[in-house]
Amino acid sequence: MTTRKQYTKEFKLDAVSLVTEQNYRPSEAATHLGIDARLLSRWVKESKQQADGQSFRGNGTLTAEQQQIRELKARVKRLEMEREVLKKATVFFASEPR
Repeated sequence: MTTRKQYTKEFKLDAVSLVTEQNYRPSEAATHLGIDARLLSRWVKESKQQADGQSFRGNGTLTAEQQQIRELKARVKRLEMEREVLKKATVFFASEPR
């Protein structure tokens, strides 16, 4: 079984800059770098889609918005559990004889 080659963010950004800033064709730049032209084209496309500097974040790295969504979902879950506990407590104390 072969392992996938992993490239650093800096390498990817340099490769993309050859195409976007120095006007190399993707196939030409890919040949010089020793990578597949389709891979470089995908990097260029991703770089254009993520123009805010968030391209090539790496595995598991979240954007600020994704992190905020994750935190808010956890908070909603906690609040829903607290509400369920309060509902059960209300039923318990309402049914207790005085």
